[in-house]
Amino acid sequence: MKAPGEILLVSCYELGHQPLGLASPAGFLARAGYSPAALDLAVQVLDEDAIRRARIVAISVPMHTALRIGVRVAERVRALSPSVHICCFGLYAPLHGRFLRSHGVDSVLGGEYEEELVRLCDRLAAGDAPANGLQAVRLERLDFARPERAALPPLRSYAKVVREDGSEQVAGYTEASRGCLHHCRHCPIPPLYDGRFFIVPVAVVLADVRAQVAAGATHITLGDPDFLNGPGHALAIARAIHGEFPSLTFDITAKVEHLIRHRALLPELASLGCLFIVSAVESLSERVLAILDKGHTRADVVTALTATRAAGIALRPSLVPFTPWSTLDDFHDLIGFAWEHDLVDALDPVQLAIRLLVPPGSLLEAHPEMRPHLGVLDEAALTWRWTHPDPRMDALQRAVHATVADAALAKEDPRTTFAAIARLAARAAGRSDAPPLETETPRPRRRVPRLTEPWFC
Repeated sequence: MKAPGEILLVSCYELGHQPLGLASPAGFLARAGYSPAALDLAVQVLDEDAIRRARIVAISVPMHTALRIGVRVAERVRALSPSVHICCFGLYAPLHGRFLRSHGVDSVLGGEYEEELVRLCDRLAAGDAPANGLQAVRLERLDFARPERAALPPLRSYAKVVREDGSEQVAGYTEASRGCLHHCRHCPIPPLYDGRFFIVPVAVVLADVRAQVAAGATHITLGDPDFLNGPGHALAIARAIHGEFPSLTFDITAKVEHLIRHRALLPELASLGCLFIVSAVESLSERVLAILDKGHTRADVVTALTATRAAGIALRPSLVPFTPWSTLDDFHDLIGFAWEHDLVDALDPVQLAIRLLVPPGSLLEAHPEMRPHLGVLDEAALTWRWTHPDPRMDALQRAVHATVADAALAKEDPRTTFAAIARLAARAAGRSDAPPLETETPRPRRRVPRLTEPWFC
């Protein structure tokens, strides 16, 4: 199976980035002597001829959206090529292994999967197909290969970085570590990694950044689940990148508690080019934060916001405002907090519409606070259904979601969308104290750097 095109790597969606989920296994396969083809359905159409030529189609499913698309892709692949070996790999694959196998997938790989994928290709090339497919989760440090991006669409096809002056420039994406030390109960990583994380060598990360800069990137997203899980490694990565590319900027993701614990590092990260930090604030409700085991409080959010701003770095929160334990007052409070702390321009409106996702295997499945609200497992949607005890919350979530969707289609100013959501929240709670609207209390516009793709997870 060393012939070009006999392995087809397929990506469905990676948050608007050129898919590392294809580039990384492509690097491992190239080192083993293979020449895989690649297809990114986020920016390309399904190539039926490429599917018919392939002996193995490996579909990357690192997140829920990608998995939902990936199931449909697997069904289409099977219809086009009944004998092809279909493999799904990535974070979400093992969580839904049984479901994937029932939809025509032969092998399911997760964790540090790349070397397992190479071994699977070796077996298939030797005519030794696994009798009943393969399901494997590997949690061992790999001998990392440099990601191979030559077969992928150009970087300009993907999300851009929007700078403070409003200009849009080409952005790349890589990761300096995988897995996570923590056990946030709503996160899909702990069921698989169970508090472990693995660093990617500095030389490998730098080589990947170098290739993307050569392809036009002026900004890099370092998309580790938490860049500050290993602060020493994080600084080594940032220093190495800045040392070779002094004008290159970057963004990272980090927990609120890490931003506080490692606040002394923030000024240096800013000097090395960090424009903004995505942080999973999720909620301001102490009860919700405790159930999710987030490791921070409302007061900690203020502390982290103060620390990042003092360092000259923008904080961009991700949120889960709709959970079974969130109240109308919680949502109203969240709107007021965003206004009071001048976060409106740092908050993509879609974040105010997010409803808690509980996939099979989630740490929330058996949690005593979750069980009373849990309904049926919706296999088609790949999640457990739940209903809020206050029907007004479910109605509000639907209204906010529709408002955000309409605003996105109309390319509405996010402040206008925020004001509309504030009115919805006040109306739902029967309150008249909605935060002041922009027309009532004008504020100077504070442009916050961001990516053109608003989803964080």
